[in-house]
Amino acid sequence: MPTTNPATPLAALDVAVIDTETTGLDVRSARIVQIGGVRMRGCEILATGRFDRLVNPGILIPKATTVVHGISDADVAAAPAYGAIADDFEAFLSNCVVVGHTIGYDLTILERETKLAGSTWTPKRALDVKLLAEIARLPVAQHDLDRLAGILGVEVEGRHTALGDALATAGIFAALVPLLKQRGIRSLAEAEAACRELTLRRQGSAGADPWPLAALPPGDPLTALSLIESFSYVHRVTDVMSPQPVWVEPDLPISDAIALMMERRISSVLVRFTDDAPGAGSGPGIATERDMLRMINTRGAAGLDARVREAATRPLLTVGQDDFVYRAVGRMERLGIRHLAATGHDGKVTGMVSARNLLRHRATTALVLGDTIEQADDEPSLARAWAMVPSAARALRAEGVGARAIAGVISAEICAITRRAAVIAERRMATAGRGLPPVPYSVLVLGSAGRGESLIAADQDNAIVFDAGASSDAASSEPGGATDLWLAEMATHMATILDAAGIPLCKGGVMAKNPQWRMSLPRFEAAIDGWVSRQRPEDILNVDIFFDGVPVSGDLAMGERLFARAHRDAQRSVTFQKMLVENARGWRSPVTILGSLRVERDGRIDLKKHGLLPIFTAGRVVAIRNGERARSTAERFRAFARAEPSQAERIERLIDAHELILGTILDQQLADADAGVTPSPRVDIKRLTPARRSDLRAAIGEVATAIDFVAEGQLV
Repeated sequence: MPTTNPATPLAALDVAVIDTETTGLDVRSARIVQIGGVRMRGCEILATGRFDRLVNPGILIPKATTVVHGISDADVAAAPAYGAIADDFEAFLSNCVVVGHTIGYDLTILERETKLAGSTWTPKRALDVKLLAEIARLPVAQHDLDRLAGILGVEVEGRHTALGDALATAGIFAALVPLLKQRGIRSLAEAEAACRELTLRRQGSAGADPWPLAALPPGDPLTALSLIESFSYVHRVTDVMSPQPVWVEPDLPISDAIALMMERRISSVLVRFTDDAPGAGSGPGIATERDMLRMINTRGAAGLDARVREAATRPLLTVGQDDFVYRAVGRMERLGIRHLAATGHDGKVTGMVSARNLLRHRATTALVLGDTIEQADDEPSLARAWAMVPSAARALRAEGVGARAIAGVISAEICAITRRAAVIAERRMATAGRGLPPVPYSVLVLGSAGRGESLIAADQDNAIVFDAGASSDAASSEPGGATDLWLAEMATHMATILDAAGIPLCKGGVMAKNPQWRMSLPRFEAAIDGWVSRQRPEDILNVDIFFDGVPVSGDLAMGERLFARAHRDAQRSVTFQKMLVENARGWRSPVTILGSLRVERDGRIDLKKHGLLPIFTAGRVVAIRNGERARSTAERFRAFARAEPSQAERIERLIDAHELILGTILDQQLADADAGVTPSPRVDIKRLTPARRSDLRAAIGEVATAIDFVAEGQLV
């Protein structure tokens, strides 16, 4: 998987740190005498990834240069020319971002050597630690290698040897990454943009580098995804699965199982084992046609008399029925299997998905996201998986897929990465000697990701609810008790993992590591009662975040019960609903009297504040008033339209407006991500065509309709 994706965090990049020693400093005539390099994954220098070669430059090495690096004509007399090692060096750089100190010089020299060897130079994505150090605002007057190493505490060995300088540069890069993160520079694209901006500011000045950074290859390395097969991203497993799976007893003869499968025209049966011993081989199993044919091939005719239990495999591998199809395809590909059981929120099997179901949708190389998050074992691997999301979104957009469907994919990945972060956090607790979870608990993803409407400017919104009754010591579940402290530590791990993976900490503090978002089920229920009964304006934020949540890990049924309780209480309180409506009525249209859009000084408008927020707030009121458990805004309004057909046309206009505003934000975020600008809901109006501006004004006009819709009490 290429990791030069511009959205990849610096802490997760595959990096090749290089340095060259040459016959001189004039790029028009200097030749390489030594190349050194080390590979890094994020901030870790890999022990196995080293490149250290002497090169015969084909010309005499000036004595003054030998004094600097210690390499003489005699040292390189038997060394190969650059052309003889070029392929090896290119392989060393493969799929990496190239990093160096004054890297523009090294890249220019390498390009010249490549052309002299009769080969074609391929531009590299590159970062210069000298520029990055200046961006990080290190308190040094000069940003030479020795001073940077000194202030950052990097040990330098073998100075002025290519490998020694590359190792020092690698240490400097690793030390700069967290400092850059503090400056809001997390991703490759953001670092590139900052370097470009700094270089432009310095052009023509006395301090300008004599060897500017070479032009970077444009675009996203995953542009081949423009032909992505979109079916798998817009349909759920429930759309393609075979419902009502067939269950058999483990002692059924294989001959009878084969006859049953032929009769039902299915390729597998589920096996209902009665043992409940814990372990990898427990629970229900599956026996496929291939399993049975393998048994017959091994035993001959006697295989027909064998029992299904002998052919079955456990544990039963599953996928959520509400997951997108691409996740099922990716999981099959990763595990090398042809069947998955589909499950509901309660964990019960609801259907089967086979390779036969997915055959016409199987395009593994174009699936991109697949099951990569489920394979991730640490922050860098999670970060590389998350960094693929903008590429997938861009490809789907080019395919004509709607913004709401793409937001659903992004939200699904946020839920998946949160679930995986929880698993990794639990594992780290066990490794640290903190033991297993003391009680059952559920991790909840809240806000826009819970609604299925998150875009790529996502941050963390999560909570934990746990079963206080499962603890023998009631006091341990109280705030500050043993159970609460275990979950607080685990949630802190989870938040740190998500932040490192590219989903930043929530600025509003809506994270399970904070006590108000980590409570026992009774305490959460009491908090919800308080939100609903007190109707305080300060509770509105909690309502906005919480009522759109979804359980993603642990005891999913517990999370669902909590949301059911919240909606039931809210539906009973008319005054609470009125408070939600009044909050929505605080919206003011950004359209001026003359029909233009009111923008901020930089020419941008916040379309979440001025467009999306009142629409999804109105949708939430719709859902609460009508007892509708759907989470997405469109589903909430369409459910009401089915109940009140007279409002259907009006609602469809509102849903279309929601789609257009969401799409306008998404397009801006993709453009910003490419440019190294931190994505946000703020849209640059100047980049919109006149027709798109007109459509946007009309869509914003529907926002007022949405507010009037709920304020007039027409949904009661």
